[in-house]
Amino acid sequence: MGFQTDIDRGGRALMDTFLQLSGIYSFYERHLELEIIKYPLPNHVAIVLDGNRRWANMHLLDASWGHNHGADKAEELLNWIHDVGIKITTLYVLSTENLERKDEELENIYRLLEKKLQKLYNDERVHKRRMKIKAIGDTKLLPYNLQQILTKLEESTADYHSMFLNIAIAYGGQKELIEAVRKIARMAEKGLIEVDEIDERTIESCLYTSHLPQPSPDLILRTSGEKRLSGFLIWQSAYSELMFMDVFWPEFRKIDLMRAIRTYQQRVRRYGR
Repeated sequence: MGFQTDIDRGGRALMDTFLQLSGIYSFYERHLELEIIKYPLPNHVAIVLDGNRRWANMHLLDASWGHNHGADKAEELLNWIHDVGIKITTLYVLSTENLERKDEELENIYRLLEKKLQKLYNDERVHKRRMKIKAIGDTKLLPYNLQQILTKLEESTADYHSMFLNIAIAYGGQKELIEAVRKIARMAEKGLIEVDEIDERTIESCLYTSHLPQPSPDLILRTSGEKRLSGFLIWQSAYSELMFMDVFWPEFRKIDLMRAIRTYQQRVRRYGR
């Protein structure tokens, strides 16, 4: 099964090359963009950036190649979400479970993230688009240099509210809920809230996403073909539309994003009704 999947992905890469050279790719991309702007767009899209290592393995490359290509793809994504008109984006970059590796690969990821975040800090597009950037997760678990650049990004964009980019790093959904429960318990202990007053709004105000005008994603994408959320936005994803794409993150294209949005637009959101 895995061998066949690799063949399928190899065929996809050849087909993409052919479509780009023939000009069909650009035509189809433009056609999709014109289609999706006719209908309401998701306001908040969350993406699990999965498959960097498996992409590298498929190409017989070291894992660092996969992470590098994946980081470059995330940079491209910032242009795509702006072009399409998505206001809030949450990217699942590194989980708390990932931090347990403590190996050379993790150190390489840290160095790459620091480099890319520093580049983002100096990116004029962030300020031109007035994009608020915030790390969501237990950033105290990260190396000091990485904490510093994340703090600089947050401080330099604190007053922006046109677009929102949330970087889920050192993030764990269960840990987020535990921290929220502890905050509420302290509030009750101090007499700031009665137990019977605790409701959905109380919990949402204590989550990592409390700064957002819309904490709950309309659409959650996961690349690599895995069909699970792995603890991502446990509370916020209650009524999100889910989409699992059989493409490794370094191969993700603007067309894939627009196809996902088009599929989202074709679904009827019932919110449990």
